[in-house]
Amino acid sequence: MFRCFTLESMLLLIGLTASLLILPLVVPPLPPPPFLLLLLPIFIMGLLVMLAFMPSGVREATHTYV
Repeated sequence: MFRCFTLESMLLLIGLTASLLILPLVVPPLPPPPFLLLLLPIFIMGLLVMLAFMPSGVREATHTYV
């Protein structure tokens, strides 16, 4: 298993883990974001759902002009 990871990637993973454990203890808590910014992921998800169920113009795309 350890053959898959190089020394550089192991050091990167250890540094990332250490920063995730230490930084929340050092950095002061941030104020909450504005309300509209909290709604942004909901709008993006709604747009993706609409695009997923929107009919595509398959007939126009596959129509060959003879």
